[in-house]
Amino acid sequence: MQRSGLWDASVCVGILCLFSLTVVGARAQQAAPHGSSPGTEQGLTIAVPRELLERLQTQVQGLAAELKQVRADQAGERSEIAELRRQLTESNTKLASLTNSVAPDAVGPNESRSTSPPISAEGSRANPQYGSDVVAGLQEDLQLANSKINEQSQTKVESGSKYRLRFSGIVLLNLFSSRGFVDNLDFPQFAAPAPSLGIDTPNAFGGTLRQSQIRVQSFGPDIAGAHTSADLKLDFAGGFPQSPNGSLLGIARLRTGTIRFDWTNTSVVAGQDSLFFAPLAPTSLASLAVPALSYSGNLWGWTPQVRIEQRFVFSESSKLLLQGGILESLSGDVPQAQYTRTSTWGEQSNQPAYAARVAWTKRIYAQEMTIGAGGYYGRQSWGFGRNVNSWISTTDLLLPLGRALEFSAEFYRGKAVGGLGGAIGQTTLWQGSFVDPTTEIYGLDSLGGWLQLKFKPVPKFQVNAALGEDAPFASELRRFGGNPTYENFFFSRNLTPFVNFIYQPRSDVALSIEYRRLDTSILDGGNKVANQVNFSVGYLF
Repeated sequence: MQRSGLWDASVCVGILCLFSLTVVGARAQQAAPHGSSPGTEQGLTIAVPRELLERLQTQVQGLAAELKQVRADQAGERSEIAELRRQLTESNTKLASLTNSVAPDAVGPNESRSTSPPISAEGSRANPQYGSDVVAGLQEDLQLANSKINEQSQTKVESGSKYRLRFSGIVLLNLFSSRGFVDNLDFPQFAAPAPSLGIDTPNAFGGTLRQSQIRVQSFGPDIAGAHTSADLKLDFAGGFPQSPNGSLLGIARLRTGTIRFDWTNTSVVAGQDSLFFAPLAPTSLASLAVPALSYSGNLWGWTPQVRIEQRFVFSESSKLLLQGGILESLSGDVPQAQYTRTSTWGEQSNQPAYAARVAWTKRIYAQEMTIGAGGYYGRQSWGFGRNVNSWISTTDLLLPLGRALEFSAEFYRGKAVGGLGGAIGQTTLWQGSFVDPTTEIYGLDSLGGWLQLKFKPVPKFQVNAALGEDAPFASELRRFGGNPTYENFFFSRNLTPFVNFIYQPRSDVALSIEYRRLDTSILDGGNKVANQVNFSVGYLF
C-alpha cells in the first residue's frame, strides 16, 4: 500500500512538471518578435522544452506501465488475502467441530483440552490494519491448535479396524511391611491363623508390581443410533509361575471386559463386569488387585453378564437410574484342573442369576449425591438335586458433605454369597458326608458393609478413612459345621479399618501411604490380628 502511494505521487509530480514546461514554451513562442529566424536565440529556447517533453513523455509511459503492474500486484495480493481468510474461516469451523466431537474419555491423564476461543477471520476484516503478517501469525496459532486437537484424537495404538483405540493403565509399585499372619501378603484381606508347621515368621517386608493394570478401550461406529465401545482390563495377580523368585513374576489375569451400546438415555452392556448392584468401593492404592475391604463387607466379583440401563432425567440436578440384567451365578468354586473347565455349582443350576438396582442422583455442593438399592438372586446346585438359593439385598450411598468432604457407604444382607465376597468367602454348610445324597446343603446367612469418609482439600491431595465388617451368622456355623473354608477354620467376623493419604503432584503420578489393621474372629478360637503399612508409587498412562 505504501509502495503504490509513492508511485502515484511520482506520477503527479511528473505531470505537473510537464504541464509547467509546456506553459513556459507556449509563452515564449507568444513573446517572440515576428520575423525572427529559426536560428535565433528564441528558437533555441523553444527547442529545449520539446526535448524535455519527449523525455518526460517516455518516463510517464514507463511510470504508467509500472503503475499498472503495481495495481495488478495489489489485486493479486488482495486475492491471496481473501483466499487466506477463506481458508482460515474453514479451518476455524473444522477446529470448532473437532473440539465439540472429542469425547471426554479421549483425553488422557496428562492431556487437557484448549479453552481458547476460536480465531475469527471476521475480526481481520473489521480491522484494516491487519496485513499478511497478522494472517500468517493467525495461521501459525491455528496450526498449533489443530496439532493439539489431532494429538488428542489420534489413534495412538494401531488396531485392526479404522476406529479409535485407547491404551491406558497404571504401573504400580507397592512396598509393604506386615506384622502378623495374613491370607495374602501383598494385598491381605483378613488375618489368618499361624501355619501348622510353625516355621514361618509373622513379620515380613516386601514389594510387588502385581497390582499394575492395563486397560484397552475401543470406540466404534454408531449402530441403530447407539454409540458402541469396548473396554478390557488386565492385571498381573493371576498367580505365580513355578520358577525361582516366582513370587515377583505375576501371571497376567483377566479382570473385566465389556461391550457397550449407548443411546441418549438407554444403555446395553454385555461382557464380564463388576457387580452393578453393589457399585461403590473404598479408595485405596494398596489394594487394586481386589477392591479394598473385600471380605470385610465389600461385595465384589467379576462375572459374565448382560444388563440394561435406563436413565430418567427430571432436571439438570436430578435423575433416576434403573438397571437390570442376568449374570452368571457365582459360588466361589476353585477350578478342579488348570486347563480343563468343568461346570461350577452355580452353572449346574442351569439358569442365570438375576439382579436389579435403582438409584436416584441429586446434585448438591456442585457434586452428585446418590442413593441406591439393589437385589440379587441366583440358584446353586450341589449335586443329587440339592439346590441352594443365593440372594442379596444392598443399599449404597454417596453423600457430599461440602466442597472438601464426602461420605460413602454400602451395606448388604444375604445368603450363600461367598462367591460374591460375602460371609468372608464362605458359601454353604452341611453335616455328614458331602457325597452322601441324603446330606443336606444349607446356604450361610451373613450381613456386612463398609463406610468411608474422604477429605479432599485440594485436587492433588486426599485423605481416606474407612471401616468395613463382615459377619456370617455364628449360630449357623456352630449348628452345621462340616465345611471349613480356610485351613480347617470357620470365620465368624472380619473387621478392617484403614486410613490412607494420596498425593498426586501431577495427574499421571500418584503417591500413597496406608495403614491397615485386620481383626479376624475364628469361631470359638479367638481373634487373629495383623497390621500392614503400605507405600505405593503409581504412574498412570
